[in-house]
Amino acid sequence: MAEAREAKNLDLGAVFDAHVRNEFVTKDVNATMETMTDNPYVHHVPTLVGGYGRTDVVNFYTNHFIGRTPADMRIEPISRTVSDDQVVDELMLYFTHDSPVDFILPGVAPTGKKVAVPNVVVMKFKDGKIVYEHIYWDQASVLVQIGLLDAKNLPVSGVEQANRLLELAKTRD
Repeated sequence: MAEAREAKNLDLGAVFDAHVRNEFVTKDVNATMETMTDNPYVHHVPTLVGGYGRTDVVNFYTNHFIGRTPADMRIEPISRTVSDDQVVDELMLYFTHDSPVDFILPGVAPTGKKVAVPNVVVMKFKDGKIVYEHIYWDQASVLVQIGLLDAKNLPVSGVEQANRLLELAKTRD
């Protein structure tokens, strides 16, 4: 019972932020894993890429994610929702596709194109540690931006999607 009360008093947003900082800023796999439970998973929904179980997540982070993103990759927060056991972040992800990006474009050679794509990250927590991450984005928008999909005859958009969302976010109260 005391553990449950302690977990409720944790700032899950701060754990989320530390996790992301370890992924993108310090690029420290061990520190990233310290924010997670003993049996976590990471699932990039559009590409089915990630890791399932601690060993698999460490392998994914080490070989395909942490320290393996374009040098200019950055995240811009838009909104956050926090509950007792979950954090949902809406954010913009920006990068130049000048190196492989295995989790977004597995098997796609670098195109040199700039990408701006809205993301939603859902992190579930247990006892103050991350149980899982579900990461969502519009893959068609990414493919339009790097030139692999022609939006002319399809109901999809490229960077316009990101631009419109940012315009709307600026007008919120």
